[in-house]
Amino acid sequence: MILKCVVIDDEPLARECMVNYIREIDFLELAGTGSNPVGLTRLLDEQPIDLVLLDIQMPVMNGIEFLKMMQHPPLVVITTAYPSYALEGFQLDVMDYLVKPITFNRFFKAVSKAKDYRHLQERSVFNHLPITKASEPEDYFFIKCDYKYERIYFDDILYVEAMQNYVTIHTIKGKYITLLYMKNVEQNLSRNAFIRIHKSYIVSISKIEAIENSEIIIQSHRLPISRSYRDEVIDKVVNKKLWKK
Repeated sequence: MILKCVVIDDEPLARECMVNYIREIDFLELAGTGSNPVGLTRLLDEQPIDLVLLDIQMPVMNGIEFLKMMQHPPLVVITTAYPSYALEGFQLDVMDYLVKPITFNRFFKAVSKAKDYRHLQERSVFNHLPITKASEPEDYFFIKCDYKYERIYFDDILYVEAMQNYVTIHTIKGKYITLLYMKNVEQNLSRNAFIRIHKSYIVSISKIEAIENSEIIIQSHRLPISRSYRDEVIDKVVNKKLWKK
């Protein structure tokens, strides 16, 4: 995957620095540069752009104000000497926020995050396209938590808990709260690896340690099995693996 990117910064040395970084990274392709957001508008009209490296304090128009005006912006990484704009930037769904002077390692981390997110957008988790049998399975996905995007590995998930319009994804590394509906989560989890046990819970089958009465035990967690799901849980989780006389 190649990301076509644009550098918008009124400082020539800052632009040159990022252009040099882009040339060192094989999944980036420089599509243009500009000294203010007005130039970005022209570049977006001329060709599809995947990623914008956008300064904030510039003549003609402020980068934050420009983002607020755009209806469907590309992925954006803010590059600025002013860390005070970080919160406002993340509220506009920017991928990352780089404070100058920017090191190559920090730059590479930010654009790698953008690449992973773009790749995920092309998969069914984001665009709801059906996955064919020939498709390679993904081993992770991204969710938005507060002002950043978190990568979650399917193998790390213990269970998912519904909380009105939110879900909490409990993993071996900790828990993550994100704005999602439970039905959307269920649609994107493998039915072979996960099972619904309650209107509020989906669990990883491989993480189930025991079933006691009407509860699933996963590590120190005891989760209820509702009557409507009990037969399916017993059949799928227990009966296929039950040793008998």
